[in-house]
Amino acid sequence: MAHLRAANAADGNAIVAIFQSARAAALAYLPILHTDAEDRAFFGGLIAAGGVTVAVDHERVVGFIALGATGIEHLYVDPGSWRRGVGRLLVHHAQAVRPAGLDLWVFQRNRAAIAFYESHAFTIAETTKGAGNEEREPDARMVWPGT
Repeated sequence: MAHLRAANAADGNAIVAIFQSARAAALAYLPILHTDAEDRAFFGGLIAAGGVTVAVDHERVVGFIALGATGIEHLYVDPGSWRRGVGRLLVHHAQAVRPAGLDLWVFQRNRAAIAFYESHAFTIAETTKGAGNEEREPDARMVWPGT
């Protein structure tokens, strides 16, 4: 079973690989808007700022979550580790760290992610046509009210 720890700079390559492979597997309809170097710089900055937690299984990073001020900014799991409890572990971590509540954005077409978050007591609070995201893809803000 995976365990959690704070991300460090050495995790950057694994985090980018998970981000890119998970998006390719689950969100193939999205345009690729950034280069590999841009992804590395972006996630390197998130790691350096803190707030990124990785799930590690047998010394290998298999998922990560980045928390912002109000909620989940990024949560991705390596496709080879899907349906093994890694996502659940990361969401439970976020709920423990932010017991007053969380929000997140998900693409409306990503029905699997919506169902996953709904199974963790998140509900859709609003939907948009995507004007606020760089992919210009209809999305939804989901909220978890806290404990």
